Amino acid sequence: MVSSFSLVRILCNRLLILCLSALLLLAALTVKAQQPEDVITTDTSLVQLNVGVVDRQGHAITTLSQNDFVVYEDGVRRPIQHFEPTEAPFSLVMLLDTSGSTINFRQQIEQAALRFLDALTPEDRVAVVEFNGKGVKSQLGFSTDRYRVAYAIKFTLEAKGRGETPLYDALKYSLKELSHEGKRRKAIVVLTDGLDTEARNKDRTAVAKVSDSAVSTAIKPEANSQLNSVLTDADRLGVSVFPLALPSGDPKHLPLPDPAITAMYSAARSRLELLASRTGGRLHEIRRLDDMARLYAEVAADLRTLYSIAYQPTNPGVRDGKWREIHVEVARADLLASTKPGYYAR
Repeated sequence: MVSSFSLVRILCNRLLILCLSALLLLAALTVKAQQPEDVITTDTSLVQLNVGVVDRQGHAITTLSQNDFVVYEDGVRRPIQHFEPTEAPFSLVMLLDTSGSTINFRQQIEQAALRFLDALTPEDRVAVVEFNGKGVKSQLGFSTDRYRVAYAIKFTLEAKGRGETPLYDALKYSLKELSHEGKRRKAIVVLTDGLDTEARNKDRTAVAKVSDSAVSTAIKPEANSQLNSVLTDADRLGVSVFPLALPSGDPKHLPLPDPAITAMYSAARSRLELLASRTGGRLHEIRRLDDMARLYAEVAADLRTLYSIAYQPTNPGVRDGKWREIHVEVARADLLASTKPGYYAR
């Protein structure tokens, strides 16, 4: 015979199990509700391209359809699996260099960045990330709320960030954040002088090992492991990088034209060019600070003229590290398509 005490204990245990089950169900529903509805897992076996098309006069053509494009990899035509027109929204990371080299013109940066926001479409999702001597920090996750984005930009640039420049760490972080944005089109707009601290230390070691006559060729910008790691991730996710290069990193305007310093600055600028050309973006060199707002607006205009195409590569499972050449053609002979030249199968 079951005692009253045992019966009460059994009932309490069952009630506890029911409560725990309800809590677990509520937590699962909450997590599901917090996940953005438009975020879909990216198929990483596909090659992602952002493609611009212009006529012979250089005017952007934004009214084409999937049937107007043909994609070749290593000379072999590949089937297009996914297509987005130019009006499809982007997920963007605004990546801001707040190291010591930018401290004297933060106000101009803020004004230019806010103008950039005005040029985007309401459906574009924007995240704000900063980097400086304290590392890389997200100031705002992806959002379509322009007031929140503008506040994050103002807050970031009013802070007293200074010190070193972990540029490639910041790019890796931004790519990781973009990896959660699914099949949306993706880009990074990075304002920087390009002088990553770790890369510059390696460059300094390289020039120190050679004679003065060999300094100009001692550094191989394209061989930097950090750069290549970023390019590999950008290739996999189909992210275009648009660097806005600050005048403080321009090798042509150094106060002391020391050969070793010039070589390091030249290598840093070459890496920014590689980031843009290899990902289908464009490098904008800021000659004067007054040009910054205009150049930000040009980047926004560039984004609005890009089609996004995903295709199945010839050997999707092969990661042999070899270069795969990409060529995109448009059905009309009077039009020219441009995209990244290819990728390394890593």
